[in-house]
Amino acid sequence: MKETFFNLVTYLKNPILEKDSNTDLKYRFKIFFHILIISVATGLIISPIFALIHELQWVNMENHQVEEMFKGMGVFQMILLGAIIVPIIEELIFRGPITSFKKPNSFKFGFYFFALVFGFIHISNFEMTKNVLILSPILVLPQLLLGGYFGYIRVRFGLQWSMLMHGTYNGLFILLGTLSEF
Repeated sequence: MKETFFNLVTYLKNPILEKDSNTDLKYRFKIFFHILIISVATGLIISPIFALIHELQWVNMENHQVEEMFKGMGVFQMILLGAIIVPIIEELIFRGPITSFKKPNSFKFGFYFFALVFGFIHISNFEMTKNVLILSPILVLPQLLLGGYFGYIRVRFGLQWSMLMHGTYNGLFILLGTLSEF
């Protein structure tokens, strides 16, 4: 786990277009679950900042478009949309193109560009106010980091792995969110 974390951080500092030559599924699922744990831990570590922003009434964190999108849906519909359809579409848009940048400098630019666009597109989940715009780098920090994490697994293992990671991540939070309703 520690090695995966350090490899991920090193990669995010200097992304390169290089597939992982180890195609063993046990190895790949081990790395997959390590990155999933890192992704969830990242969200948990950042969440007190969101609680503070909400408590200080800088941004209404309860008025979130994802909740609005899922309103009136059952668990199966939420999983289908949030853990299958949306991740596939977003991965095709934001991670699919990054391996088409073949030169090292253009790859690095493409990798960071798509991670940033992926992160900042999620600002649309909030009601647009002056505070949302000012705090946007903080509000989309989890998605910015996830853009890098998903990009890492996409480059190293392939697009289907980033789709699986994205879907698993979303699905986990959808299930956790629905458990609180029972």
